Amino acid sequence: MNTSKVWYVTGASQGLGLTLVKKLLDHGYRVAATSRDAHALSLAVGLIDRDRFLPLAVDLNNPDCIDESIQQTLAAFGRIDVLVNNAGYGMTGTVEEIAEQDIRNIFNVNVLATIAMVKSVLPVMRSQKSGYIINMGSVAGFVGAPGWSVYSATKAAAAAFSEVIALDVKEFGIKVTVVEPSGFRTGFLTTNSLALVPTKIEGYEAVKNTKDRYLSADGQQPGNPDRAAEIFMELAENPQPPMHLFLGKDAYHRASEKLASMTVELEQWKSTTIGADFK
Repeated sequence: MNTSKVWYVTGASQGLGLTLVKKLLDHGYRVAATSRDAHALSLAVGLIDRDRFLPLAVDLNNPDCIDESIQQTLAAFGRIDVLVNNAGYGMTGTVEEIAEQDIRNIFNVNVLATIAMVKSVLPVMRSQKSGYIINMGSVAGFVGAPGWSVYSATKAAAAAFSEVIALDVKEFGIKVTVVEPSGFRTGFLTTNSLALVPTKIEGYEAVKNTKDRYLSADGQQPGNPDRAAEIFMELAENPQPPMHLFLGKDAYHRASEKLASMTVELEQWKSTTIGADFK
């Protein structure tokens, strides 16, 4: 592996982000990583090595703060080869009961911060004529589950953004992948990473049952964060990484079933679809 590459990882103080940063540093990469608290991030990573590790306190909803962190990374390491937009959180509840501001908040972090990070790093990668962007999506952005409508909407947006930005920047030698995992054994289902909106309205049994099933699975998810981090490193070395990468057996099965169902429906309604054009 080319360990001279510089990685920039958001949302690195816990979960998959923290696992990835530790793995990268173990393999000799130089890493800039963000959190709301740089000191807490340093303690979590457990490494004091200013030559290879740059912990950054970054407000991802502040474009000026993002731009400053990019400049700090360039000052420390001279380049940015891989951006991992990992910061984000989950939300479950009925759309009737989720406050409008809470909806805006999760879009700010899961979608707008991702776009802002890409916008800030692209001038660097264009000047280098190389770079790799990994945006964290979710299988929920392609195949949703009851109660996850708002979260799924944010991850669908991240996937659509990734698809088009990949077309935009291909000519500059910049590659893009959206990673869409199913359940991994991180803190995603804990109060630190999940906004849990109580379902008090009578009915909505599918939402309530799904919520209970997901929460009871915390700590038993089949996805291995260490393996995911290794896959990220392998992707960065691949000259032709995938546009979409579903991670986890559950993600594979859910995506496969959705694709098959969509194909059947598309063909079933083909005459109506093509019949909408002028004749």
